[in-house]
Amino acid sequence: MKKRFSLFLGAFLLLPPAFAESPIQIGVSLSDLGNPFFITLAEQVELAAKRVGGKQMRVAVVSSAYDLQRQIRQIEEFTSQPVQLIILNAADPVAIEPAVDKAKDKGIKVIAVDVNATGADITITTDNIMAGKMACEALAKKMKGRGSMAILNGPPVSSIIERTTGCLQAIAHFPHIKVVSKDKNGGGSKEGGVAKMTELLANYPDLDGLFTINDPTAIGAEMVIKQMGKKRIPIYSVDGAPTIEERLKDPTSMIEGSATQSPQMMAKLAVEAGLQLIKGKAPSKRIILIPPTLITKQNIASYKGWGKR
Repeated sequence: MKKRFSLFLGAFLLLPPAFAESPIQIGVSLSDLGNPFFITLAEQVELAAKRVGGKQMRVAVVSSAYDLQRQIRQIEEFTSQPVQLIILNAADPVAIEPAVDKAKDKGIKVIAVDVNATGADITITTDNIMAGKMACEALAKKMKGRGSMAILNGPPVSSIIERTTGCLQAIAHFPHIKVVSKDKNGGGSKEGGVAKMTELLANYPDLDGLFTINDPTAIGAEMVIKQMGKKRIPIYSVDGAPTIEERLKDPTSMIEGSATQSPQMMAKLAVEAGLQLIKGKAPSKRIILIPPTLITKQNIASYKGWGKR
């Protein structure tokens, strides 16, 4: 985890003095600042805010750690400060609604990113159903349309649910592929990938393919497969993170592909949309989907990853 965010990881938010004095303040609550995607998203929000608003913009970032009550307290703290905009990665897309409504009652604009948040003014996410579809269609073809596969799942938020839905929709077109497990929750982390892949291989030692809901999970799963000396299992995931770029460039890696997200585009759109709302301009869209692309061992050399666009 990068040091710049270490002061904002407690259950309550401590705003720096300069933040409280700035004309425009943005509060950001993300799920997991140990995940490279959310670290990059936080960094890109700061960069986008400075590009759009210059020195008058101030950004405070906190992590909910997927804890709903913690995130509610964070939003309440934002609401008690002179914050005009909250960028929110909801720990629970439905249960967060009362906290969102309280913020909006104070005139604060709320932009949901990565996952849905009921009551938010605008939602900006990857097209996660498409991401799951493209990853699992590629996996099915790599499996030559037959065999057993598993899904290493994650926290029950909309983005993860949609990726799994898209994967299952794609696999439905391959009647000779059997999904033997789809409910193991690795928490979206490398450590969770290690733990749940260990369980998975104990029950299904002869898997022919694996879809993981994000890149950290994929990396953890691959570690276990190698450590246990299992046969090569093709792995596809979602994110397009820098760590997965390295694995795709390694011919010995079992990770074959990842459907990309764009944290920089997500951050840019969230900041721009939020500032338009603050100015009183109605949004042209309430839901913005960012299309993914599939990076593989074959096209990784041309991939312009996070922060390179």
